[in-house]
This record gives sequence, C-alpha cells and structure tokens, in this order.
Amino acid sequence: MSRRAVVIGAGLAGMLAAAVLSRAGADEVIVLDRDTLPDGPEHRKGLPQGRHAHLLMAGGMDAMEELLPGAGLRGRLLAAGAHEIPLSSGMLALTSEGWLRRWRREGPAMVTCSRALVDWVVRTTVREQVPVEVRRAAVVGLTGSAGRVRGVRIAAPGGDTDLEADLVVDASGRGTRVAGWLEGLGLTGVEERAVDSGLVNASRVYRVPEGAERFPLTVVQANPYVSRPARSAMVMPIEGGRWLVSCGGSRGGEPPADPAGFLRYALDLPDPIVGRLISGAEPLTDVHLSRSTSNVRRYLERMPRWPEGFVVLGDALATFNPAYGHGMSVAAFGARVLSRELGRGGGLGAPGLGRRVVRGAARAADTAWSMAVGQDVLYPGVRGGRPTAADRVVTAYTRRLMRAATGSYAAASAMWDVTSLRTPPARMFRPSAVLAALAGSPLPPSVEPPLTPGEREVLRGLDRTGM
Repeated sequence: MSRRAVVIGAGLAGMLAAAVLSRAGADEVIVLDRDTLPDGPEHRKGLPQGRHAHLLMAGGMDAMEELLPGAGLRGRLLAAGAHEIPLSSGMLALTSEGWLRRWRREGPAMVTCSRALVDWVVRTTVREQVPVEVRRAAVVGLTGSAGRVRGVRIAAPGGDTDLEADLVVDASGRGTRVAGWLEGLGLTGVEERAVDSGLVNASRVYRVPEGAERFPLTVVQANPYVSRPARSAMVMPIEGGRWLVSCGGSRGGEPPADPAGFLRYALDLPDPIVGRLISGAEPLTDVHLSRSTSNVRRYLERMPRWPEGFVVLGDALATFNPAYGHGMSVAAFGARVLSRELGRGGGLGAPGLGRRVVRGAARAADTAWSMAVGQDVLYPGVRGGRPTAADRVVTAYTRRLMRAATGSYAAASAMWDVTSLRTPPARMFRPSAVLAALAGSPLPPSVEPPLTPGEREVLRGLDRTGM
C-alpha cells in the first residue's frame, strides 16, 4: 500500500521535512504552499521578514548538510554568491560591553546571503535529490479526528476539497493556524506565549562600493542593559556584490522608512560606523519595513492528547525575534528530529511518531527561545514577559562573560559556540569559560572598531558624513 505525506509550507522547514519524508519511504510527498514559488532567488509574499538580514549559523548549516547528504549545500550556497564569515576574524561587532577583538585563530563561521537565496538553493537541492511534488494550494484545516489526522482540507473555487495523507507536517510558518485546526478536531487548550519587544526592522540593499568587497560584516548590537529601547544596525554581504543593511529598533526606538531617516538612524547609534559606510554606497532598493518580529512559542508538546499522523515544525512551533539569527537553524534542527525519529523504524505510521517529533523539535528550539526571550524581556515596553530572579542571575553572568570576551579568546570562544548553535548554553558554564569570566579581559577595552589599515582607508573613502 502506498504511503503519502503532505507538508504544509514550502519554506525552509517544509522543504527539509519533505526531503526527510521521501528518504524515509514515503511513496508520495506533496508540499502545499499558498504562494506561487519564484523560479530563482527572489522575495515572495508569504515571507514578510524575508527582506531582512538572516544569518545561517554553523549549527544550522551542519544540520542542513546532514539532512541533504552529498549535496554539498554549503558549496552550492557559496557558488551562488553567499559569503562564509568566521566569527573570530570576519566580523566587526560592537556589543553592549564594547568592541569584540578579532582573532587569527579559527572558530565557527556563519553563512550570509539573502533569505531568498537560502530558500531557493535548498528547494532546488531537495527537488534534485528526491521526488517531491510542490503544489500551490491554501490549506484551511485538517481532516480526521482527535485520535488521528487523515489529511488536509484545501480551499478551492468550487468548494473545499480533501487530500488524504498518512502523515501531515505543518511547516506553514509564523502564520500557522494550528491551534484552530486542532480545535476543529476536538483538541483544545493549546498553550501559547508571545514575548513582543515591538521590534521594527528596516532594511535596504546597496551595491558594494569598489574596493570594499572584502570589508567585514559590521554590526552595532542593541544594548538591553540601559533601560532604553533596542537600537541596532548591520551591514551584511550578500550575493550579487551587494550589502544588505538592516536597522532594528524595539518599541519607542523604531527605525524610519524614509531614506534620509534611515541613514540618520544608523549614524545616531553608539558608533556611527554603519551610517558612515552606507553614506557613500549606492542604494539599490527602497527601505522595507517589517513588524513580524515577536517571539511566539506554542507549547504543543504539553497537549494532553496528540493525534497520530501529525507533526509541527519550524516557525509553526516556535518563532523568534529575527535579530538573533536563529530561525533558519531551528527549522533545520526540527527536520533533523523528524529524520532521527523516522530512522528508529515503523515508518510514517509508527505509533506515537507525531508526539515524539513535536517533543524533540520543542527541545531543539529551547536554546534559541531562551536566548531571544532572555534579552527581549529587558527592553522597555516589552509585552508578554518580565525578567525573573533567575533571569537576572543568568543575565549578570552572561554580561560579565561578554565583557571578558572583548579581550579574552577563551570567553569569546564560549560565546561564539553558543550563539552559533553548535553547543548548548551550558558551554558558557564550563570551567574554562567561568575562569575567563572571573578573570575578565586581559586587554584594555577598544574604543574604536578593530579595523585593519586597509579597512580604515575604505571607511574613510566611503564616508560622506564629515565624521
């Protein structure tokens, strides 16, 4: 008897899940998406946050390559114009505690490019490797009962139609209607939590000026410890000889959409380096705003009953403030949980499969959730949370470790390992990291960005601000 899997959503989580399901023995894998998918690395309507900076962390890249073996996914991205940025040396970062120094030692790296390029390369790779059918369709509900999902209901001009499936995966993203779908089966009481700092992202694409092709990724991070709204900016190299420049501000410190205001915002940050860089660069787009930035956690793993034949992954399970760059990696971690649970045997119809995958994917999202929410609750005007006593203890230690990281390789290495999602937060409490935090930075704080002479010359040549 043939086995059919249906995946709702053709984004990153959905396509990775489709690859897993096809390899696990599904005779037919159908991916449904309400958007018409572009033929190349182009923005699509169903991903409003797609125009803003996305970072593919080392842990996420590792998971994707595990899910698409032999594809050379990292090489494909780099060949398409993506950049690989070593955290130890390829980045200028002003943190809440000062500028991080740059080291010649190796450390984890992240991949930078447009979100559209990541989605397109993954989608193309999956369709080359396994037989997956992608259809344009709007899913309006699940079919079946509280005990088992039997398929999905699709909106159609002549009336809704049903598509049967042995396994349904909801990877429909931030806009998921999973709570309502479960309620339609008689399963109520989905517990949700939203922590919303009111972050607004404003992004604009520039042509990389001649001579600045190797200028490092540059970020002025928000400072959660000054009782003021978050304000940040990043210049990130992407494909096509372009810079993606994103400014972000929480409630009360939002960046504007007009070009002159966008530049002023970047110049008014604790260091004006982002504004100085773009003041002499050619803009290629308008400024695009997005308010789709809140942290939302659906605690589906706590449901007293869970239907067989149903899995939830990616942003449909947990979504994060994009300022922390963890969403794509967590989507890959969830698909990896699905792969490992299917590998235990029993196939798509294995009893308890959906429950185990949802629980495992929730655990895989916990680290990113803790990091995002732990910082967002510190900003004025945040909705949905306040720091607890335990949060304040962890925050005090993390801040001390970050202060040491401005001049201690051991401290910086611990921070990079955790933020790159290669190791859990416990890495920051290993003896080497604790000793580094207690000792502090052996070097005096840097009052200026750690630029090479050549980079300093590039900055001076671009600066049209008179600073």
